[in-house]
Amino acid sequence: MSTLLTINKLITQGRGLSRVLLARAATVSLDWDVRQKSRFDATDSQGRAIGVFLPRGAVVRGGDVLVAEDGSLIAVQAAPQPVLVVTTCKEHGSSFDLVRAAYHLGNRHVPLELKPDHLKLEPDHVLADMLRQMHLTVTEAQASFEPESGAYAPGATAGGHDHGHAHDDHGHDHGHAHAPSIHAAPKTIPIQGAAVPHVHGPGCKHDH
Repeated sequence: MSTLLTINKLITQGRGLSRVLLARAATVSLDWDVRQKSRFDATDSQGRAIGVFLPRGAVVRGGDVLVAEDGSLIAVQAAPQPVLVVTTCKEHGSSFDLVRAAYHLGNRHVPLELKPDHLKLEPDHVLADMLRQMHLTVTEAQASFEPESGAYAPGATAGGHDHGHAHDDHGHDHGHAHAPSIHAAPKTIPIQGAAVPHVHGPGCKHDH
């Protein structure tokens, strides 16, 4: 029976460690669901069982280095996982569309990774429909996920952030009714499948 390797220290992005030490370190590949927790079990690249016990509210990022009680170093890799990649429409879009999308997703407290040319979020068909109705392109992918840390600072809701909650029932009022546009739409917009035309104007051929 293998002994559990206890870890209670983290070096952010391996700062201060030499390249030689990092090259020799074991690795552990973890998805966001695990990395957002301060306590979890895993198995590293050397087959060792590790038990991570970090301060409450701690978040582990790809590139961080875990330090075991015996001094062992374990480099963290952000494991590829299912995500939605949101980009602007190539024919009609602009960078402002991503800003607008990030604003609406932020109102829903959605974990969101921000990039100059795209957004990434965890799969959610309701949000995917909303984004498509905003004339954005939404595609499914397997990729690492590193959402912004602001919503996960100490004091934020702890745990797994259940995205199955009703997105139209937050009670916030910003003068834009999202839920009716999604749930009362005359037709269903699928996540995958046939192209859905958008109304941009006469003769518009934009589709996703």
